Amino acid sequence: MAEVKPEDMVHHQPMDQLQGFEYCIDSNPSWGEGIALGFQHYILSLGTAVMIPTLLVPLMGGNDYDKAKVVQTLLFVTGIKTLLQTLFGTRLPTIMGGSYAYVVSILSIIRDPSFAQIADGHTRFLQTMRAIQGSLIVSSSIQIILGYSQLWAICSRFFSPLGMVPVVALVGLGLFERGFPVVGKCVEIGLPMLILFVVLSQYLKHVNIRHVPVLERFSLLMCIALVWVYAHILTASGAYKHTALVTQINCRTDRGNLISSSEWISVPYPLQWGAPTFSADHAFGMMAAVMVSLIETTGAFKAAARLASATPPPAYVLSRGIGWQGIGTLLDGLFGTGTGSTVSVENVGLLGSTRVGSRRVIQISAGFMVFFSILGKFGALFASIPFTIFAAIYCVMFGIVAAVGLSFMQFTNMNSMRNLFIIGVSLFLGLSIPEYFSRYSTSSQQGPAHTKAGWFNDYINTIFSSPPTVALFVAVLLDNTLDVSDAARDRGMPWWARFRTFRGDSRNEEFYTLPFNLNRFFPPT
Repeated sequence: MAEVKPEDMVHHQPMDQLQGFEYCIDSNPSWGEGIALGFQHYILSLGTAVMIPTLLVPLMGGNDYDKAKVVQTLLFVTGIKTLLQTLFGTRLPTIMGGSYAYVVSILSIIRDPSFAQIADGHTRFLQTMRAIQGSLIVSSSIQIILGYSQLWAICSRFFSPLGMVPVVALVGLGLFERGFPVVGKCVEIGLPMLILFVVLSQYLKHVNIRHVPVLERFSLLMCIALVWVYAHILTASGAYKHTALVTQINCRTDRGNLISSSEWISVPYPLQWGAPTFSADHAFGMMAAVMVSLIETTGAFKAAARLASATPPPAYVLSRGIGWQGIGTLLDGLFGTGTGSTVSVENVGLLGSTRVGSRRVIQISAGFMVFFSILGKFGALFASIPFTIFAAIYCVMFGIVAAVGLSFMQFTNMNSMRNLFIIGVSLFLGLSIPEYFSRYSTSSQQGPAHTKAGWFNDYINTIFSSPPTVALFVAVLLDNTLDVSDAARDRGMPWWARFRTFRGDSRNEEFYTLPFNLNRFFPPT
């Protein structure tokens, strides 16, 4: 066997910015292409915007009209939060949508005996929604204080590239239950969607029309349209008439009743459900969800910066973004979206799939959210896409975000047993502990923590049900206590150091400076 020469060995240098993107964070496609890409992000965001109300509203006692109105409100507020974050927050191309991290705390409020005993469903829905609103309004102060006081910036100085590997990876991998397990509930729709999307977006991505790679950029829209029509044909032909209820919910295109329940024109407004009610027990429990969504958002911001071909956000910018996330959660409480705020992970993955990380595209998408949430029936038409179609897309998008997390290993020494131990243990426990909490909750109808103190139960069950949160606690603890004195280079700290302050790298000013010359009034550190 011929000896391999050193010059023939492949050696990839670590890169601050991900290469190969057609448009990075501050470059823009043409208006026509930008509008199409923005609409594509809007369609993808509908999955979570519909799934969360579909899960929670019936448990709250709401009917189809209530569910349609909550979906409409969630989309409207998502558009506003996204515009605020992209203009004044981190300025990363991220959609600030609804969060599953709040489900445990919200379910605790729904099961409160004072609401469960209300006989009338709609009255129970209103009383429960007002309690959720009050909890969100109070708990949003955690993110606002941590963000604008720069306390989260101080905390983030304990993060290293090594510590961020499991956190960012599990922002994607931790959502595996929303991928193929949902596809499997309607495999005749989900599997063709998954295969078609991979073929068009990857194998045929070099197909150009007028020098535009249309299949790479717009394969998501094309695939959803084709499979949606196919699903509608199956529904109209009676293929699901005598199937199980679970199959009908996941396969039929007419199960949501969103179109018939939506108004033609309706503008969501603050306190539309009535005056919020406040309970210390509910508010303390909700604070755990706020902390979890803060950690998950931090990991998603790191991934979004990479997929926008930007440098890692400095601690000051990251903390500023968390502050605006808190404002978003406050808006959730005022308008009554039924959940809190976090970065839409699937939309972060779409940045990588299309190789377009433009901030303007996300801002256009936010405009679509506001527009179609006001025109209720038109928005409900798109929101009636079966969940299975979104789940097939999630299989790809969540995987891309997970891979971005793993890519941070290039800045560390992976020949170090210390680093292998930290990443391995953090990844394993980040998946294993939340899986235990999930299985326990499913079998026992309550979390592993079920003391008489409801707020304490919510704290424990919420925090340890989040893979990125568990991974952050384990990775940061080990990384900052295990053989630290001689491990700075192995941890990737020399590379990370210049991105910890706003003025540490000249590119930070290009990517993260506030618009309208606002940095004069809010000088970065």
